[in-house]
Amino acid sequence: MVIDDDFYMSLAIQEAWNYQLLTYPNPAVGSVVVDNGQILSIQAHKEANTPHAEVLALKEAYLKKNPKSKLAQITDSFEIHKFLKENHNGYFSNCDIYVTLEPCNHIGRTPACSDLLVAIKPKRVIISVVDPNINASGGIKKLQDNSIQVDIGVCKSKGEDLLYPFFKYLEGKFIFFKLATRANGSIDGGYITSKESLEYVHKIRTKIDLLAIGGNTVRCDRPTLDCRFVDKSKSPNIMIYSRNNNFDKNIPLFNVKNRKVYISNKFDFNENFIMVEGGYNLLNLLYDKIDMLLLFISPNMKSLNNDEIRDMKYEILHSQRVGSDQLIFLQKKL
Repeated sequence: MVIDDDFYMSLAIQEAWNYQLLTYPNPAVGSVVVDNGQILSIQAHKEANTPHAEVLALKEAYLKKNPKSKLAQITDSFEIHKFLKENHNGYFSNCDIYVTLEPCNHIGRTPACSDLLVAIKPKRVIISVVDPNINASGGIKKLQDNSIQVDIGVCKSKGEDLLYPFFKYLEGKFIFFKLATRANGSIDGGYITSKESLEYVHKIRTKIDLLAIGGNTVRCDRPTLDCRFVDKSKSPNIMIYSRNNNFDKNIPLFNVKNRKVYISNKFDFNENFIMVEGGYNLLNLLYDKIDMLLLFISPNMKSLNNDEIRDMKYEILHSQRVGSDQLIFLQKKL
């Protein structure tokens, strides 16, 4: 194994994938801090309006040398910035900071990461992808203007794969399909995946603008479609994709408080961040409208009717373990 910039950046990218889609409307971003070949920290941005990846990585790196520091108790992004600016004492001067996306250069609900990096003066900042968002870009120039070495484009292709949902957000709409299946492709008969996978999906549901589901699934499964495994106070708005609106209103999803449910025979949305949940038939029907497929694969098996499956070609962007399951992010193969 070669330990080089690609190696460290790959660690940052891998960590960021663990929070993919959970940071909306922010991108998933990872960061690694290295001091003369020693990894001090590996971190990722976890949720919008919370500290960015490089800030969490710098905090963890500082605490590795100063474990009793009061920084350990600070969670507010502005306060972390303030503490590190005032107390770094040149600690990061020999460090390389790896970050999957250009450090932000604007102040909003969190401060500008570029300002913090300028203040602590690391030896080098290594970036995978330049920020396409003009409202946040400019960090590279600020670092270079302050005599900090910046290397750009490390693991660029993998970095762009990580940012694919973010690129779609910026275009105005991102639609992804969640499919849970057993190892042999069967999808019927109650819960399919692990508790950890269910929790992950419920976390995503707390972030989306809309959850779309097929009418047949609603009639057969009688689902609730809430976020009860992670947050009982939140439930996504629901669009039922159906040619008729004849539904039993005692189905649990119709009786969840503080949500909108509507029925439509058109797959057109005003919302920006949309998850579709369903099976092979709905995926087949909506194939041309889906930007990404989230495929959860359980190691269990059940009898399978292959007549349902259309020949659909995807390329794998990323895969990871979630409990005993395998989660695969796929993009339509062009």
